[in-house]
Order: sequence, then C-alpha cells, then structure tokens
Amino acid sequence: MTFFGKDPDKQQLPTEEKALPGREDAMPVPARHYVNGQPLRPPFPDGLQTIYLGLGCFWGAERLFWQLPGVYTTAVGYAGGYTPNPTYEEVCTGATGHTEMVMVVYDPEKVTTQALLTCFWESHDPTQGMRQGNDVGTQYRSAIYTTTDEQAGLAESSRSEFSTSLQQQGYPDITTEIREAPPFYYAEEYHQQYLARNSGGYCGLKGTGVCLGK
Repeated sequence: MTFFGKDPDKQQLPTEEKALPGREDAMPVPARHYVNGQPLRPPFPDGLQTIYLGLGCFWGAERLFWQLPGVYTTAVGYAGGYTPNPTYEEVCTGATGHTEMVMVVYDPEKVTTQALLTCFWESHDPTQGMRQGNDVGTQYRSAIYTTTDEQAGLAESSRSEFSTSLQQQGYPDITTEIREAPPFYYAEEYHQQYLARNSGGYCGLKGTGVCLGK
C-alpha cells in the first residue's frame, strides 16, 4: 500500500461542495471472486446479508473476512464520501470523503453478524480517527455501514461493549462511524482480493489485543 504522508488536509473530511466531481461510469471489476469464485456484484442468493466494514487498508481487511466460514463473497471499494465512482488516486487525496471499505456478503445461518463484528473490532484499533497505524488519512478511518436494523443494533451495542473493554486498558474513545450504508463504489480490479494475487503484499492490520466482551 502506498503511503501518502501526513498531509493535514488528508485528515479533514471535505465538504460536499469541495469534493471531487467523480464520474458516471462504474469501475469495471472481475465477474468472480479470485479466491472462492463467487460473484462480486449482486444480485446475490436469497437469504444472504451484506455489511460494509472499514478498518484501515482494505487489502488485509478483505482477506480477513473472505477466510471466515459462512462468508459468501467479498469485495473492496469506497464509501462514506461524496464523489461518485472515484479512483484510488482520488480517494487518497482526501478530497472524496470516502473510506476504504470491505463489502462482506454472508449467510447469517452459517456466520452471525455478531461474529463478523467481533472480528472487526478485534482486528484494528478503532480509536485512531483518520488513520490506522502508519496509514494516515480520511480513507483509513474506521466505519461500519449497515443494511438492516438488526445489524445497526448489533453494531451500536458491540461498540458500547468494546469501548468499555478498551477504556479499561487505557484506550481513548472509539471513533468508528456507524450508519446506514451509503453508496458503495467498487475499487479497481487490481485491488480486488489483492493479497491472494500478491502473497507478499502489504497488510497493515493490527488489533489492540483487547477482546470484545472480555
């Protein structure tokens, strides 16, 4: 993952008026997941649910979730900002407002939403604001974008529970954004399942060592 330095502007979300204009055309992506062969775009089979999780650089984050039993497919992209169909370079300027996200499509009868959220909380530091470790900028902020009321309730309750555990270990308040899922824009083809295609690629995932509920 390319580092773009600690430019203060990249740690401030733009207003809608100042965001980059973007484009109408969606980013082309492969039809199938490089690892499990499932489709990257909907429609997905009935009974599956989708949640969007942002925990820093999306390369390692996507691998984390595609490895979980019960996850049907994953893809990486951008959400939470203003610019339609942004490029990676545009997102990295901080002028789109998006954060790097993983779309997780899963079978709730095989893996619970709570299990996904536990993996989410324990795999990064959700107290860092507009950064994650050495990755600095608005595109690395922590976020959960939900698609059902149940997901939203579990996200809020798990945040409260994990916040208590973190504070007991001396961490500051959680900065994770939780809201109903805004538009999700797929990232470029080379980002999809990046660490399966590039086994030695960068992965910045690092949890706090604090467990949810413990």
